[in-house]
Amino acid sequence: MRIADMNWMQAEARARTDDRAVLPLGSTEQHAYLSLAVDAILAERVAVEAVGESGIPVFPVQPYGFTPNFVEYPGSVTLRLSTWIAVVTDILDGLVRSGFRRIVIVNGHGGNSPAHGAVLEWLDLNRGCQVKWHNWWNAPETFAKVKAIDPVASHASWMENFPWTRLPGVTMPGHQKPMMDMGRFSALDPGAKKALLGDGNYGGLYQRSDADMLAIWAVAIAETRALITEGWA
Repeated sequence: MRIADMNWMQAEARARTDDRAVLPLGSTEQHAYLSLAVDAILAERVAVEAVGESGIPVFPVQPYGFTPNFVEYPGSVTLRLSTWIAVVTDILDGLVRSGFRRIVIVNGHGGNSPAHGAVLEWLDLNRGCQVKWHNWWNAPETFAKVKAIDPVASHASWMENFPWTRLPGVTMPGHQKPMMDMGRFSALDPGAKKALLGDGNYGGLYQRSDADMLAIWAVAIAETRALITEGWA
């Protein structure tokens, strides 16, 4: 159930009987030959498919996140860290005002993680609420499935190349890109980062079979569904 398919009266009624809700967080940034909106597409789709027929509302994905590494790539948009933290906590405030007090954040971008610390502070000011932060792509079962298929996997590589993140008419390179030196990369300014990284793939193949990708997706949905529906105090 997307909150976009509900009016305010339906949302109010839902929160009175079940105060769980899901908030997907994405980013708009380079993903080599894939869509600039990969992180937003995947976070929202994982969330919607995971809730299934439960009726738990999924709020619209936040499409902009914290991605200062990629500002030299056209189409990449970052929020300031202070803005990003304010956006996430403001959204949580709105969910609580609406009656939702058990919230799962389905995060699709590693760079968004600094906001997790702000969420912990927010919980101190919102006693009785619960928030689970879920990096869906590297959750234990999902990442184990990725590694079982191909241990050389990273940002903008095959592991993010799903049928719904590809672009029509774009052909993927056929080689396996060597893994980047992350220690060197992290020390550079954004211009130097782009010069080192090139097309945007951190390392690995650019595409694997749809069978491989759908196998990973099935694990991700099941793992996310369990987090949303189980384990609440």
